[in-house]
Amino acid sequence: MILHGLAFSEYQPQPWLVFLHGFSGDNREWQHVGDALSDFPRVYLDLPGHGASAHIGVASFDELDALLRTTLERYNIRRYWLVGYSLGGRVAMYHACQHPAGLCGLVVEGGHPGLTSADDRAQRLHNDQQWATRFRQQPLSEVFDAWYRQPVFATLSDTARAELVALRSQNNGLTLAAMLEATSLACQPDLRAALRALSVPVHYLYGEHDSKFQALATQVSRHCHAIPAAGHNAHRDNPAAVIAALARILRLETKDTL
Repeated sequence: MILHGLAFSEYQPQPWLVFLHGFSGDNREWQHVGDALSDFPRVYLDLPGHGASAHIGVASFDELDALLRTTLERYNIRRYWLVGYSLGGRVAMYHACQHPAGLCGLVVEGGHPGLTSADDRAQRLHNDQQWATRFRQQPLSEVFDAWYRQPVFATLSDTARAELVALRSQNNGLTLAAMLEATSLACQPDLRAALRALSVPVHYLYGEHDSKFQALATQVSRHCHAIPAAGHNAHRDNPAAVIAALARILRLETKDTL
């Protein structure tokens, strides 16, 4: 028998885990980690300019946040945690600070909460514009070899660097450049105060060898988690430890919500 005109609500016992990759990554970046958390429904997004979203462009964090909201609505994701690495972590923090309905919590890995001085913003904008020019004009293998020699990636071995260069060189340099400019740290507001005021839990992961983001972690959250044997890209360096950390966080934060 078919009943017409009756409203219903979909019961989803666990919140979704929405994974956001870093600059030059794609939806595959988090899948090994996410698939180990099989008690939760999971979605892995391609950010604009990346992967299957390479044809999509945004001009600002506001536009990117609107696109994220539209995507969540399209897939009927009403209760969710955001898990973001680096650029994905910055996107997640910005989204959380807009107080969206349905957000249950936030896990950031190696994401910057924002620059605090005009001089730092000007310097970062200059640096990112230079990188964007290189992404537009030079072979990606050359650009990424230089990219992964920046101080934040100092813990990479020659082999690990070569693997990342080969992987990231599959991208489109033009769309990466546009995304880099649109989401430059110079264009991101300082989110520290807004993050402290959030009513949802915020957890921060950092690699134990990533001294820069270890120092930033306590400016983002009271809940900081060091990932052993890892640098800036902790979920790539030590996925088992990140899986264990996420499992503990979710067990703690969702036990009273079911």
